[in-house]
Amino acid sequence: MPILNPLPNRYHPLNSNITESPTLLIDTEANPKDIPKDILEAAVQRIRACSDLLETLHCLCFKQADVEDIPHITHALYLLAQDGNDLLQVAQQQMVSWKAPV
Repeated sequence: MPILNPLPNRYHPLNSNITESPTLLIDTEANPKDIPKDILEAAVQRIRACSDLLETLHCLCFKQADVEDIPHITHALYLLAQDGNDLLQVAQQQMVSWKAPV
C-alpha cells in the first residue's frame, strides 16, 4: 500500500481551478470529527454526476450531436472527475492520519 504524504496546507486547492489564486478549496481541518464523511459525500456527489453523464452519453446516438458540444461535455466530465478525485485524496489522507480515541 502506498504511503500518503501529509497535506502541506490546511486549505487544499482543487486541481480544476484555472486561476493562479485558487478559489475552490477544501478545508482539511474544518471539523475533525466530520471531515472524512463530509468530503466523501461531496466526492460521491461529483463522481455519481460524472458517471450519470457518461451513462447518458453511452445511450445517445452521436450522429444527432453537434460537434461543438463535445468540448462542453468533456469539460464537464473533467471538472466532476477531477474534483471528485481531489476530494477523495483529502478524505483518504484524513482517514490515514486520524487517530482513534483510546
